[in-house]
Amino acid sequence: MSFNNLDQLYRSVIMDHYKTPRNKGTIENDSINIEMNNPTCGDRIHLTLQVEDGIVKDAKFDGEGCSISMASASMMTQAVKGKDVDTALGLSKTFSDMMLGKEYDDSVDLGDIEALQGVSQFPARIKCATLAWKAMEKGVHEQEKS
Repeated sequence: MSFNNLDQLYRSVIMDHYKTPRNKGTIENDSINIEMNNPTCGDRIHLTLQVEDGIVKDAKFDGEGCSISMASASMMTQAVKGKDVDTALGLSKTFSDMMLGKEYDDSVDLGDIEALQGVSQFPARIKCATLAWKAMEKGVHEQEKS
């Protein structure tokens, strides 16, 4: 597959998650609520997590922002649901390393998340892509403290 075809495939995956987001909404009851924003571009996310016995049972998001931030939130909620907290945090580290152009564990199956790899070439957009992941990390760490 040529670079152009791969680039087009990645764009279509990102637009699919943006136009048809997975896990959009909020979780009622005993959920972890995290609000974060990216003041440089106005992206805003409200993330709710349900963590029980060290497992992310559910993850939902709401918010507004660019296609990259909203697609990334959709992908992140899909990726962490059903995973233990350590695995979710490990995925977040792998994703962050990929965004920052660092060496990362490419044996980890990132699925649709790999479509965001090209964002690393645009430093101003990295915060858009990582916003939901930072919110998830913050929520998990706050829950561990309580």
